[in-house]
Amino acid sequence: MSNRTLRLQRADEETIAYVETLLDKNGLPSDDVEPGRNRFYIGYDGDTRVGVGGVERHGTDGLLRSVVIERSARGNRYGTALCEALESKVEADGVERLYLLTTTAAEFFGDCGYVETDRTTAPNAIRQTAEFDELCPVTATCMVKSL
Repeated sequence: MSNRTLRLQRADEETIAYVETLLDKNGLPSDDVEPGRNRFYIGYDGDTRVGVGGVERHGTDGLLRSVVIERSARGNRYGTALCEALESKVEADGVERLYLLTTTAAEFFGDCGYVETDRTTAPNAIRQTAEFDELCPVTATCMVKSL
């Protein structure tokens, strides 16, 4: 649990460029980032943007993707706070499980309650997302969390 609380704002036409730029700067996929297509959120501490994260919903399953914190804000538990805020948001919308792929942050997500799982155990709808099918390498670690 984080002792921080972030305000989430859904990325729209005016803020989606910020999402793309932050993802690009951190080597994360941004090719399919569009307002309306996926649900990207910007995390704010007060009026300050501290990071972004996205969730694609597929029934009661979701795909957590591209969680990244501004370099200047790292080390302050914003990553944990952003994950918690996104999880609360989608759980309230009926998502029961969140899947993710990571090449660099398995330990972080493990600390957030995600467990490694075989990529083939993810539901079809999750495996058919651009993130699973095209954007992330097959060597990425697949993780899941029940909400």
